[in-house]
Amino acid sequence: MTARILIIAGSDSGGGAGIQADVKTVTMLGGHTMTAITAITAQNTLGVQAVHLVPTAMVIAQIDSVVSDIGVDAIKIGMIGSAETANAVAERLERLSVPIIFDPVMIATSGSVLADGDTIAAFERLMRIATLTTPNLPELEALGGKAALFGPTLIKGGHSEGDMIIDRLVSQTREIARWAGTRIDTTSTHGTGCTLASAIACLLGQKVELVEAIAQARQFVRLALHGAPRLGSGHGPMGQGSVRADALGAAPLLNQITLGSSDYAVSVAFYKALGLRQIVDSPGNGYARFETSGGTTLSIHGGAAASSATTLYFESARLDDWVAELVAQGLVFDQMPTHESWLWREGRLRDPHGNIICLYHAGENRRYPPWRV
Repeated sequence: MTARILIIAGSDSGGGAGIQADVKTVTMLGGHTMTAITAITAQNTLGVQAVHLVPTAMVIAQIDSVVSDIGVDAIKIGMIGSAETANAVAERLERLSVPIIFDPVMIATSGSVLADGDTIAAFERLMRIATLTTPNLPELEALGGKAALFGPTLIKGGHSEGDMIIDRLVSQTREIARWAGTRIDTTSTHGTGCTLASAIACLLGQKVELVEAIAQARQFVRLALHGAPRLGSGHGPMGQGSVRADALGAAPLLNQITLGSSDYAVSVAFYKALGLRQIVDSPGNGYARFETSGGTTLSIHGGAAASSATTLYFESARLDDWVAELVAQGLVFDQMPTHESWLWREGRLRDPHGNIICLYHAGENRRYPPWRV
């Protein structure tokens, strides 16, 4: 069944964060989004101009309405609005046995305050029932630091200094896992926290294990940052809708084909004429890569060292486990998974008719390599 994800959060009129970011994220990940709106905001990429809180009784009515009929597989809580609403939501959700992701929204990306002191104090009750809490570094400090944590917490490192961002999954006593990634140079960061939390909620609703759900959600956020539409003159919205044909999980995805080419310039001109967008241009290596509107990529490769045979590429985020399973079944590989200089990890074999098959994982480097045109 389609995972049913209840989002309890505020509305962002600019479409960058809040309910709007949550709906886009869950939809792209294949879930069904239901909402309980806690606040209506007038905001854009420059900031929040006005906030109108939805009465607590109406927030609870929205929750009861969808849960009683449609049901729910996971819940994400974002902007809560008031202490009264925080306590009422916590009381209602205590009755449910589903994953709950709590993103303790206090300050918008623009710097606008979205939670007063009483509301922040009431967050403790939500943290106690949450499967995972996802504060950034300023939010963690406002909550009282690690000593104030209850269950598993994903401490987001985006507000730290430096070119590397480190996110840490911790409990009160130990670090469970950590992820590191280079900082993406963009101002289109409005809604990153909302997107991450709702992606984790959706994946947990689809029965993905917590650590893997966080890993996949982080990759979704990074791809959405790369694909941002660059709107507005401040902190722009992300590109959740641009995350297409990208292997976030285990299921193998046919998303790349390489064709032989005897004339680089003629081939490039041909595929451009078809309407494909060139994203890699390496004439010295006889290699070009193109992107389709659906996210699938196609490459041409020529020259003496390149095979003229067509190669099909199937991507999986669990490449090594997948290959090990295939080897156990008796499949023979010409090349076991290897890190390549173009930042893909590839294993190669042939089908019964000799066609070249590449099983690989490239993540964001398939569509957004450092040398993207």
